[in-house]
Amino acid sequence: MSKALWLEKTDDGHKSRIGQISETDLPEGDVTVEVAYSTLNYKDALAICGKAPIVRSWPMVPGIDFAGTVKESRNDEWQPGDKVVLNGWGTGETRLGGMASLARVPGDWLVRLPDAYSLEDAMAIGTAGYTAMLAVMRLEEHGLKPEAGPVLVTGAMGGVGSVAILLLAARGFEVWALTGRPEEEEHLKSLGAAGVVPRDELSGKQKPLLKERWAGGVDAVGSHVLANLLASTRYNGTVAACGLAAGMDLPVTVAPFILRGITLAGVDSVYVPPLRRRAAWHRLGQELPPHRLHAISRTIGLDAVEDAAAELLAGKVKGRLVVEIGD
Repeated sequence: MSKALWLEKTDDGHKSRIGQISETDLPEGDVTVEVAYSTLNYKDALAICGKAPIVRSWPMVPGIDFAGTVKESRNDEWQPGDKVVLNGWGTGETRLGGMASLARVPGDWLVRLPDAYSLEDAMAIGTAGYTAMLAVMRLEEHGLKPEAGPVLVTGAMGGVGSVAILLLAARGFEVWALTGRPEEEEHLKSLGAAGVVPRDELSGKQKPLLKERWAGGVDAVGSHVLANLLASTRYNGTVAACGLAAGMDLPVTVAPFILRGITLAGVDSVYVPPLRRRAAWHRLGQELPPHRLHAISRTIGLDAVEDAAAELLAGKVKGRLVVEIGD
């Protein structure tokens, strides 16, 4: 028997509890993993706090990602002792997730831990950081280069935003950080941001077009913020969208697209094909040194997850929350 955080459906919602998990609880799959770390992502917080219908099967172990060691394998690619990472694929939503000592998944879903990282490092990156790399790759695929001009990262204090700033600054971009927490300006500059843009500047009612300012951006917020970012993006610019912290709506006109040739590039992290997700993790291992992760992450235990989830949704969390599973 091993430890897990369980979400259980009740008549008036759901409750969470720390309990046991055994191999008989695990879903089908050809690889069983001893999980060392998971993370608390925005989607996990929504599920744990019951703020959105994330969980589709009950009872559920939350955690849309994990890092651990292969215990048993019927997949030729993996052997006991291999260090692996998983992001997405419905874990924590339709099948038991990463906040447990054991997980069982199809081997094709796993990525080998980059040599540069420990298991804890990998979850300091987690799904948020992996998504940030996918967003950077989308910008590059649309030809965005540092010489094109400044780029804006929204939701800059969150996991996606923090890693996006690190990655873009390391590649020579002039990166600006949009945040509602101006007191964190020095922290954001330490990650590589050239400066801070107050969130209010882009959160108001949108106009079809605004003054051209940004060559591109990474948006983890959605709604009016994304609409105003698109309206202020320069001719032929690209914005990669990967989040909805402010809402799923997009109150935008066609003006940025047909008058300035703007590209809105969507970024999915859940069902990315294996080759692309492995490429993203390989690049993370090459471009994001472990020591840079210390400034954007802290580690908590399973017993602290519920309170931390409420803080995350309230916008009180800085960077990444690593969850140590423990024995």
